[in-house]
Amino acid sequence: MISKVRALVKANGIGSLAGAVVRRLAPHRLEYIQRSPSDFAAGVGLELGGPSPMFGPHGAIPVYPLAARVDNCNFGHRTVWEGTISEGDNFVFHKGTAPGRQFVGEASDLGFIADAAYDFVLSSHCLEHLANPLQGLSEWIRVLRPNGTLVLVVPHKDGTFDHRRPVTTLEHLVSDFDARMDETDLTHLPEILELHDLQKDPGAGDFAAFEERSRRNSENRCLHQHVFDTRLAVCAVDHLGLRVMAVEAFRPYHIAVIAKKPAPGEVVDNGKFTGGDAAPAWRSPFPTDRLPQRPRA
Repeated sequence: MISKVRALVKANGIGSLAGAVVRRLAPHRLEYIQRSPSDFAAGVGLELGGPSPMFGPHGAIPVYPLAARVDNCNFGHRTVWEGTISEGDNFVFHKGTAPGRQFVGEASDLGFIADAAYDFVLSSHCLEHLANPLQGLSEWIRVLRPNGTLVLVVPHKDGTFDHRRPVTTLEHLVSDFDARMDETDLTHLPEILELHDLQKDPGAGDFAAFEERSRRNSENRCLHQHVFDTRLAVCAVDHLGLRVMAVEAFRPYHIAVIAKKPAPGEVVDNGKFTGGDAAPAWRSPFPTDRLPQRPRA
């Protein structure tokens, strides 16, 4: 515990410690989940990555206590975050609820799961690790039933070790999708090695250790392949035709987008969230979100 406190202060200063205490005593709660618990109550969901405290009883989006079952998919039998993983009915997501099914497979290739199999899909701090985020999202949408709910959480660059890097453009994500980019991609490695703030990532070690780990990304998936601000997160979901329900950006470094899979033939208009010619219907504590909208490439 003491080592975690020291790492936090070293990475973000003494103010971060005070903020962490406040968040522990009075954790942020997403407004949408308080208004619409029926989206998850007694439902069956799939989480990509995790388990995540974000979705636990003390998290900002406490879905686990509401769900009848949550299954999980992780990329390998061993990960930096979860340790050893084995397939089977052993995904423990909430004390007192029977475990869900644990899958081992790529988040961007869920061919082992049927279409429309789930009432909701959860992802916290997973999408940024994918070499092809739109391919991942398209798979997550495929396994959702019509009117099912996607809960997407990604890190905002301003609060993380990505703060020196430029925000990825939607056009870049589309290009990766069209090129069928896979997890062997190291296109972004030179930028990451130049701009990654190791002071905010004490667990990565020194530069030599970080570089060595990064070059083995296909094995460990530690890289943030893409960099998000709130607008990009919203536009990625909008691009794939989901109906955006809520957007919240909150400290220390989270962007949450909640969206629904439309029914066949349903017309979706997310203009109030994407902004268009007007200010979008969300507020943000992060400086990058208050910059003028970037011109399209």
